[in-house]
Amino acid sequence: MLSTVLRRGAVFVFVLTASAAQATTYYVATSGNDGNPGTLSQPWKTLQHAADRIVAGDTVRVRAGNYAGANFETPGTAARPIVLEAYTGESPAITADNPVTPDGINLEGASYMTVQGFTVNGRTRAGIRAVTCNHVTIRNNRMDANGYWGILTGFCDDLLIDHNVTSRSVRQHGIYVGNSGDRPVIRRNFVWGNTGSGIHMNGDESQGGDGIISGAIVEANTINGNGTSGSGINMDGVQNSVIRNNLLYNNHASGISLYQIDGGGPSTGNRVLNNTVIVASNGRWALNIQDGASNTTLRNNILYNLGSYRGVIDISADSLSGTTSDYNAVMNRFTTDDGDSILTLAQWRTQTGQDAHSFVATPAQLFVNVSGNDYHLSPSSPAVDHGVTLADVPTDLAGTTRPQGAAYDVGAYELTGNPVFSHGFESE
Repeated sequence: MLSTVLRRGAVFVFVLTASAAQATTYYVATSGNDGNPGTLSQPWKTLQHAADRIVAGDTVRVRAGNYAGANFETPGTAARPIVLEAYTGESPAITADNPVTPDGINLEGASYMTVQGFTVNGRTRAGIRAVTCNHVTIRNNRMDANGYWGILTGFCDDLLIDHNVTSRSVRQHGIYVGNSGDRPVIRRNFVWGNTGSGIHMNGDESQGGDGIISGAIVEANTINGNGTSGSGINMDGVQNSVIRNNLLYNNHASGISLYQIDGGGPSTGNRVLNNTVIVASNGRWALNIQDGASNTTLRNNILYNLGSYRGVIDISADSLSGTTSDYNAVMNRFTTDDGDSILTLAQWRTQTGQDAHSFVATPAQLFVNVSGNDYHLSPSSPAVDHGVTLADVPTDLAGTTRPQGAAYDVGAYELTGNPVFSHGFESE
């Protein structure tokens, strides 16, 4: 837009750039027309038309109905982010891939952008994809039965994946965060029934960058029923990150795995805190720590395998350095040689010096109703008041402040209003 001012015979022309222009809210509806101005009463018809016309600071609100996906390449800024969202109280569905990639919604360099409130099912590759970007938020979306992934990201720093449902991905994972993207936050997602991992994080050095994902927070996710080809939470080349207050149950590989295959370095310096991990009977180890994943901190976790052989922690000899584990609820199955030999808690303590304050307990002793998948602590649970105070775990999975009793509870949930009493359990 041009503004012209006359002064003493001179003409001054001021150009208002797009970044200085007033932010606009546009609307898309199946009853619209791309020749319309994009207002609430005269909406556009397609998401791609919106993607091609928005500038930093704009918001696009999408009415209920079925839409083809869209490819977004315009970035926002910190002061003027772009928002693509469902119209209040409505749930638009993406039922065809976008015209550029075989995904539903694709963000290609579209930094400082939020995508929220969509249903994206059955897309060829990913429900929502975000690459070569930063400060992207993917929130409150539902993605089911997509070809490879519910959500896929790559080279995306300062990412927030929050309150999504990602289920039944056909070939791979529910959520895949990859390619040296630092400081991702993966929070309060429900991830279930995917063929591979629930959450897969892979630095993947072969694709460029340093191959390391650092400063990640993976918290308060519920991850269940995922397949045999990937852990509930996989971390390849992930360093100096926090995994806290997650509930994992009925997953058919390992629970949480720290390792290096594609990453640019081992998964070192991570903190695994106040998680509840109950592995299916045909699954592997609750915690799988391999390939020099040293300096790992394990505190206040409930770790159990419902099978007859594998158990709590499988840690390689080169991962023991600097690793500390304590105040966990466990079973009498540990290994330092990939299960060739099994250690009881007492033997594990003698061999490694770890878990001096940890204790053996069964799911029936710990939880309200295991058969009903209710993993809240029962009032008589030995996990109540048995944890250690952790400054970086101020609340539980439900957002309840810790502690509620005399001390932190062990596991993802804090018992609300718990009494102070003698636990009466044996430590081995």
